[in-house]
Amino acid sequence: MGYRSFEELEVWKRACRVAVQVHKALVGCNFYPLKDQMARSAISIASNIAEGAERGSAADFIRFLHIAKGSAAELRTQIYIAVEIGNIIPDETQSTLVAELKELSRMLHGLITSLKI
Repeated sequence: MGYRSFEELEVWKRACRVAVQVHKALVGCNFYPLKDQMARSAISIASNIAEGAERGSAADFIRFLHIAKGSAAELRTQIYIAVEIGNIIPDETQSTLVAELKELSRMLHGLITSLKI
């Protein structure tokens, strides 16, 4: 592979930024079960990329990238639910996050595909 550390991976950097954006968007949220689950999902994306990269085998890395992709989908779902509940995250933040999560999923898929070759 063409990297020395997970910190060099653009997908990991972007996943970290999403986790920070989600945390900031939820500062005033009083619906703690959803807030907690959204924070956990957001953190899980970057964390699984990092953990998989450090496992030392392509098969393990792929498995953890699939988990990260699942966490991205989970977070998108939670954002949609938060919008329906109302007053949890601003509309402009919601659309930005959903677009970025879709892009992260595409990037993860591309990385998975490249590792299978």
